Amino acid sequence: MLKHEKVTEMVIGCAYRVHNRMGYGFLESVYERCMAVELGKMGLKAESQRPITVYYEGQNVGEFVADLVVDGTIIIELKSVTRLVKAHEVQFVNYLTATRTDVGLLLNFGPEKVEVKRKFRLPRSQPDF
Repeated sequence: MLKHEKVTEMVIGCAYRVHNRMGYGFLESVYERCMAVELGKMGLKAESQRPITVYYEGQNVGEFVADLVVDGTIIIELKSVTRLVKAHEVQFVNYLTATRTDVGLLLNFGPEKVEVKRKFRLPRSQPDF
């Protein structure tokens, strides 16, 4: 299993624990702090509100602030909405592309469950059957 696959599985487990304990309806910042606590208990390094530079044609064109960056390689975007929409996913993939980050997780602490979208900067090849 690739390192990022193991780490993303651990992050997803933390998200379920947070949702089971906290439920739905808090601000994203509350879920962010809860996730940082859970990730720390798992031995993962989580940086909150980390500024990330965005490049265009090799030039710095601005930055966005990642909710969480885990182990310096995986961006986590947190939402607390009724449900994720395509625009959330597209924006997040653009973050991955602009920052040249290979993998990230879009996590929504929704009313009934945690929605998880594992996203990749580059298209994934289909497995051979």
